[in-house]
Amino acid sequence: MTGESKVELNITSNAKSLPVVRGAVERMATMEGFGDEDAHRLILAIDEALANVIKHGYEGQPDKPITVALSTVKAEDGRPGIMVEVRDKGRQVDPETIQGRSLDDIRPGGLGVHIIQSVMDEYRYSCPPEGGMLLVMAKYVSEADDGSSKQDVTETQKEQGT
Repeated sequence: MTGESKVELNITSNAKSLPVVRGAVERMATMEGFGDEDAHRLILAIDEALANVIKHGYEGQPDKPITVALSTVKAEDGRPGIMVEVRDKGRQVDPETIQGRSLDDIRPGGLGVHIIQSVMDEYRYSCPPEGGMLLVMAKYVSEADDGSSKQDVTETQKEQGT
C-alpha cells in the first residue's frame, strides 16, 4: 500500500460478524507486508478484543454496535504496521483495572487481555466521554518478516536443497 489507508467496519456484537473483520485484517496485513505468523497473531488479538466487547461490554447482547477501524501506520524505525481502533457503546470499565489473569490460573477462556498485551506492539484502553470503550492497538511488521529476511530464508533453503 502506498500512503495511508483506512478501512472502517461497522458490525454488531454478534460472533457471526467476526469473519468479516478477520478477512479485512488479513487482506490489509498482506498488503502491508506482514508475514503469515504476524498476520495470524494480529487477527487473533483483534478477535480477542471483539470477543471481550461482546462478552463483557455488551454482556452477550448480539445487536449492539461495534466500530473497527484499521489504518496503515509506520513505526518510528519506518516499519509498516496497522493501527486498530475498536469502539463500542457498552459498559465502561476503568482502564487501570483491565489486566490479564495469571497464566498459572489454568482454565478455559479469559486470556484475551493477555493475548492483546503479548501480541500487539502498542495498546491503550480509554473511556470516551460519550460512553463505551475505545481500544487502540498497533502492530508493526516484525524485522524477521521484512522482505529481505524471507528472501534470505528462501535462498538458504534452496542452497540446502530443502
